[in-house]
Amino acid sequence: MKRLLQGALAAILALGLCSAVRAADDAKKLESTPQVKTYRALLAAMKSGDYAAYKKCMVKEAGSQMDDQAKQMGKSPKEVLSFMAMMTPSDISFTGLKVDGKKATLHADGKLDGEMNYGTIEMAQEDGQWKVGHQSWANHK
Repeated sequence: MKRLLQGALAAILALGLCSAVRAADDAKKLESTPQVKTYRALLAAMKSGDYAAYKKCMVKEAGSQMDDQAKQMGKSPKEVLSFMAMMTPSDISFTGLKVDGKKATLHADGKLDGEMNYGTIEMAQEDGQWKVGHQSWANHK
């Protein structure tokens, strides 16, 4: 009986280890996708305050909307990016990707003010490149 329990425990631990390895492999695969690379470039541009680079990562419609909002608020593009950087979670990791033709949805999580947040990032392919459209973050799934 004792050996049976030890064998069962060993099998459970092995399955758990396999799941952890699979999850790590899935995360590596997601990081290599063009959608994730585009979103990472958008985050880097936002953090550095490079508005031109940020807009290159966004769908055209979203870029013009940002220009309009900045004007209405009386803020410079760099000020808008600084505010957005404060509102964007850190330590972002990607948990899923669904591609449907020229549309894609990324799922991610990250921390904002020490609290786990969950994000949905909608993307579209424009001129052969993946671009970020709408994104939303919340502290619940």
